[in-house]
Amino acid sequence: MTNINKLHDRWMNDPQYQHEYELLDTEFELAKVLILARKKAGINQQELAKRMKTKQSVIARLESAEGNPTIKTLTRYAEALGGHLQINIT
Repeated sequence: MTNINKLHDRWMNDPQYQHEYELLDTEFELAKVLILARKKAGINQQELAKRMKTKQSVIARLESAEGNPTIKTLTRYAEALGGHLQINIT
């Protein structure tokens, strides 16, 4: 186990750290889902941006877990890939 993993494990005992980590985990999961969907569609960020009539930098930001995308933006993303947005609460 690396030092960073050991440090993370120790910090996970702190309730505030754990809470913040879990909040970020959701954002990273969304980014991962977006990237996987785009790759499954076989297109790059530039092509997706063209389909969405936006800039490649917008796609990069969406896929980097930065910002707070709206449902409308996520719907446009999904539709540009030929899919539809589906939200699940578990």
